[in-house]
Amino acid sequence: MVGLVPFNRRNRDLATKTGLEDFYNVLDDFFSSDWPMKRTLAYDTFKVDVQDSGNEYLIEAEMPGLSKEDIKLGLDDGKLTISVTKNESTEEKDKNYIHRERRSVSMSRTIHLADADASGIKAKLSDGLLKITVPKEEKSSATIDIDVE
Repeated sequence: MVGLVPFNRRNRDLATKTGLEDFYNVLDDFFSSDWPMKRTLAYDTFKVDVQDSGNEYLIEAEMPGLSKEDIKLGLDDGKLTISVTKNESTEEKDKNYIHRERRSVSMSRTIHLADADASGIKAKLSDGLLKITVPKEEKSSATIDIDVE
């Protein structure tokens, strides 16, 4: 018969001896967090909704806590890319730090819009919601007769 050793998660002696302390820290962090109630940019990417309204695309991206300086938009070969870079740190002088942390977030989303008209794209950030309007290129509906030789 195999002997079983009673284990209490709060008693880390066994975890330390076996090198599992990081694993148990991850489990404790996961189950003690308020996920999924508080989803922030630190844990997730931003949410994007894309609507096709016929003559244009309406795109809404959730950007809580970001300013327009943190956001970069670009259209290349029919692909709209929304990029976010946010660096947070506090400047405190004359402090004797033992431990200090900073937060840096960088992410992007790319949306394929084959018939986007680059000249008329508009974007506005208001109350943490980025609204992008992308007009569609007008399709040529003229029929051309081609002679066969």
